[in-house]
Amino acid sequence: MSLLDAPLVPNVNDPPARPGGPTTASTRRTAILVGLLFLTATTAFIVADTLNTAVLSRPDFLIGAASQTGALATAGVLLFAQFGVVGIAVLLFPLLKRHGESLALAHVGFRVAELAASLFYLSVPLLAIELGEGLRAGTVDAAVATSLGTMLQAQYSVAVLLIYLVTTAAGMCMAVLLYRSRIIPRPLAVLGLITYPTLLLGGILDMYGVVEVTAGIGLVTLLPGAVFELVLPIWLIVKGFSFPSPVPGPRPAVQA
Repeated sequence: MSLLDAPLVPNVNDPPARPGGPTTASTRRTAILVGLLFLTATTAFIVADTLNTAVLSRPDFLIGAASQTGALATAGVLLFAQFGVVGIAVLLFPLLKRHGESLALAHVGFRVAELAASLFYLSVPLLAIELGEGLRAGTVDAAVATSLGTMLQAQYSVAVLLIYLVTTAAGMCMAVLLYRSRIIPRPLAVLGLITYPTLLLGGILDMYGVVEVTAGIGLVTLLPGAVFELVLPIWLIVKGFSFPSPVPGPRPAVQA
């Protein structure tokens, strides 16, 4: 037996499903909610990061940050969609726990950590707004604007890396459980098993200064994740979960 596979232990508390068929009404709703949360969280983060990057990449951006309050505030609001990543783990837990309860619990824990990293990231545009307003009002010394801006840019880079590293841990737990449970097609689950180790490799190389995971060749490590986290939610919304037919066991001997 492979480390990815695990014996299926029946649990009377698991949601009912028709073996070998489509999901029940309850799990169908769960699939749609998980898919919507995935799409919302991913899309919101991409838009928020694009807005933040456009401001933070400018030289001495803090001096003009007051005029960019709209973009920074929009990015901050969009980042609240990251609360949905915890919802994903909570919704999947009843379906996945029978295939590895410890992994399912770890998935929930890592999603909470992912939310915490996202809130750390959220502080970047909020601080930029406050410091920009302080510079305009004269309560922050303009002489330190460059130093403060450099610190915010460093915090931004660290926050993004933290998000990717914690997402990797959560995603690996989820991908293994999806592979074991077979509630999504095996090729899609295998893509998940490729996605998160690749992202982890990118994060480690970034930590050692070999590549930058958000630019240049480092973006290659994000490609499998971009595909997986787009295809998976669309599949769940359109098709839902499926449950494999149980393998028939030996018939009991008939006693004379």
